[in-house]
Amino acid sequence: MGYLEPPMDRGVRQGGSTEEIRVLNLVTTAETRFFRQQVGELRKRGIESDVLAVPTSKEFDYGRDSGRTAMDYLRFVPMVWRASFGAYDLVHANYGLTAPAAVLQPNLPVVLSLWGTDLMGRYGPVGEWCARHCEEVVVMSEEMATYLDRDVSVIPHGVNLDTFQPRPKREARAELGWAADEYHVLFPYPPTREVKNFDQAERVVDDAAARLGERINLQTVSGEPHERMPLYHNAADCLLLTSDREGSPNSVKEAMACNTPVVATDVGDVRERLSGVSQSYVRDSTSGLVTALVAVLEAGTPSDGRRAARDITPAKTAQRLETVYRKALEDS
Repeated sequence: MGYLEPPMDRGVRQGGSTEEIRVLNLVTTAETRFFRQQVGELRKRGIESDVLAVPTSKEFDYGRDSGRTAMDYLRFVPMVWRASFGAYDLVHANYGLTAPAAVLQPNLPVVLSLWGTDLMGRYGPVGEWCARHCEEVVVMSEEMATYLDRDVSVIPHGVNLDTFQPRPKREARAELGWAADEYHVLFPYPPTREVKNFDQAERVVDDAAARLGERINLQTVSGEPHERMPLYHNAADCLLLTSDREGSPNSVKEAMACNTPVVATDVGDVRERLSGVSQSYVRDSTSGLVTALVAVLEAGTPSDGRRAARDITPAKTAQRLETVYRKALEDS
C-alpha cells in the first residue's frame, strides 16, 4: 500500500503522553524532507505513524504538483478508504490535495496540514473546502490562517539546529569553489519556480551591484542533497527571498540557524520570523530590497538569527502536532 516501514525501536519516547496515538499520514510524496523529519520526530514521541503516498510514476515537484494527475488522486481515494479500516485513531492529511481522500473516508477524524501553495495557489479552493470538514487544521503562518473561516493551529515546520549551524564562510566557499573575495547572494530554488520570482531576484542583485560598483554572484541551488544546504547558507553573504507567496519558507529558517543574513519580501511568516534579527530585512518593493541588500553586503557581518530559530525545531513542531492530534480525538 505504499507505507513507510515503522521504526524498529518503538519504545523510545521523548516527552510524549503514555496514551498511544496511531496515525495514518497522507502525503503527495513520502520523500519530502520536512515531512519525513516530522514523522521521525512524532515517532520519537511514541506516536505510531504510517504513511500512504499518492501513487504516481513521475517525480513530484513540490509547489507545482507536476508529478501527479487527476487520475492519480482518484486512485488515491479507495486506497485511503481501505486503509481507514485499519488500526488507526486518526488521519493526518499533509498538503491540501490529499485532503479530499481524507474527508471522504468514513471512519476516522481528520487533521489537515496546509503547507502554503496548496492554500494560496491554484488549488486553494480544494484546501478551503476540505478544511471545513476536518476536526483540526494546521497552517504554517498567521497569513495563511486569514484564508480560512475557522479556527486553526499555526505550526510552522521546524529546522534542525544540529544540521544547520554556523561555520566559517571562507571554508564553505572553498569547498564549493566560490570566489573568496566576491559577494555571493543565495537563491536556493530553481529559477523556473514561478512563485519564487527569480526575475525580481535578478533585478535586485543587478541594481545592488550597480550601486556598490562591485560584482555580486547570484547563486541558485536545485537538486542538491539537503545535507549540503548548510554549506551554501554559510558560504553566502545573504539569502535573498523574492517569492510572491509563501507559507513558512524553510530556507529562511535554515539561513537563520546558520546566522546568515536574510533579505525577503513580506510573505508568509517571514516578518514574524525575522523580527528583531540583526542584518535581516523584510521589504515590499524592489527598491526596498535593493537598499536592504546593499546594507547587508556593506556591513559584512553575520546575523543573530540562530537565537530566534531555537523556537522552531522539529521536536517542538512534533510536540505541537501531538497536542492537535489529541484535540482532534477529543472533538471527534
